[in-house]
Amino acid sequence: MTSFSLIATAAMGLESVVADEVRRLGYDCQVENGKVTFEGDALAICRANLWLRAADRVKLKVGEFRATTFEELFEQTKALPWADYLPKDAEFPVIGKSVKSTLFSVSDCQAIVKKAIVESLKERYHLSWFPETGPLYRIEVALHKDIATLTIDASGAGLHKRGYRVRQGEAPLRETLAAALVLLTNWTPDRPFVDPFCGSGTIAIEAALIGQNIAPGFNRDFVSEQWPWIGERAWERARQEVEDMARYDEPLDICGIDLDPRMVDMARANAAEAGLADLISFQTGRAEQFRTDKSYGVIVSNPPYGERLGERREVEALYRAIGRTFTALDTWSVYILTAHRGFETHYGRPATKRRKLFNGFIETHYYQYWGPRPPRKC
Repeated sequence: MTSFSLIATAAMGLESVVADEVRRLGYDCQVENGKVTFEGDALAICRANLWLRAADRVKLKVGEFRATTFEELFEQTKALPWADYLPKDAEFPVIGKSVKSTLFSVSDCQAIVKKAIVESLKERYHLSWFPETGPLYRIEVALHKDIATLTIDASGAGLHKRGYRVRQGEAPLRETLAAALVLLTNWTPDRPFVDPFCGSGTIAIEAALIGQNIAPGFNRDFVSEQWPWIGERAWERARQEVEDMARYDEPLDICGIDLDPRMVDMARANAAEAGLADLISFQTGRAEQFRTDKSYGVIVSNPPYGERLGERREVEALYRAIGRTFTALDTWSVYILTAHRGFETHYGRPATKRRKLFNGFIETHYYQYWGPRPPRKC
């Protein structure tokens, strides 16, 4: 069995969530800023792409070394075993980034890495020209404090692209962040789940996928499916595992509410595309008017932030209103993501815990209000 060094990239603040997911897949891992590294075989590449809910993408690390000159970058890149990964007809564009490094010209670094890979392949394949008409292997050279890390993207489109979002609003929440918000709660599939600002339904849909243990990548393709050295058998095995582990009969009580009927229609369309139309109830309504006789439920939501000056007072009034409404649900747990720094003041009480997360480039906090634990079932 060939073992590879793999990287699951993560948005800032979500590294520990991704690490927990990697461990649940059975792999030991190390957590760094923006990434989780682990060792695994070809099957691990398939499984990580299919199952990681909160990761941005999966990469294969080819090599890592110190480079402060273009000559060092060229020679050490050339020395890596590129032919072990790239077939003769591979398409291998090179992208790059440089942070706090002597080699700061990204375009020059990309060109040098590309040339070095070509020279490495020439020596192995005894060819002078490569057509690049075959499978895609997108290579990245990332320089950080003079350490060059060379990776191949094994995902293709980012992992947030689940394949179910057919319609979206103006500022949609990424599926990876939505899944992380659910994973950071105390929700279990036997408890009610409500998103009272559901928008296009992303949080509710991700909750349903988690509740029935449906792999987030079940409905999409990955670039590494075309890599001959992984092979169809590994992907078939990984996808069969996805099917075997899904709990399609798990009953769920998930509801999404939004003030805008058009958003509710979008949410229903997205849920239908995900095959979850019968599992999630979407309805038009105001969050501050939410009432229920159910107990020990969980609210997870991403309400308006009031970033525009004219909206701030209106949003603060909304926070006060939902504070009164949700606090009255004395057995429920409430989780709210917002960029508004004064949220706790307007909501009416301090959070049990808060966590800094990034919604795109917007710094937010995830305010967690823990309710009592449900009584144990006999």
